[in-house]
Amino acid sequence: QVHVVESGGGLVQAGGSLKLSCAASGNVFSINSIGWYRQAPGKQRELVAVLSSGGRKNYADSVKGRFTVSRDSVVKPLYLQMNNVKPEDTAVYYCKAEVPYNSYWGKGTLVTVSS
Repeated sequence: QVHVVESGGGLVQAGGSLKLSCAASGNVFSINSIGWYRQAPGKQRELVAVLSSGGRKNYADSVKGRFTVSRDSVVKPLYLQMNNVKPEDTAVYYCKAEVPYNSYWGKGTLVTVSS
């Protein structure tokens, strides 16, 4: 089993930066991929950025060139560096860890971008 906890959300002005963290615990060596998703009010949850165990990174088109997902090792936190944020980035950001036949979500951290 894996447990993930997000942190780092808050209020930021448009054009500013914010860094989110996702701390994973439990059987972290079973994680195949880990990434960030977000859900804005009235919208479906969507992928933001995912890091696979092989090191491949996938980003949503809307954040390419602005957001960077990173992690130094499987026992270290997953980060999401958010630069040049826009009001449309306002959402609850969730961390999701995928293991064989299961996935684990955190409770989310709220990011609010003011214009």
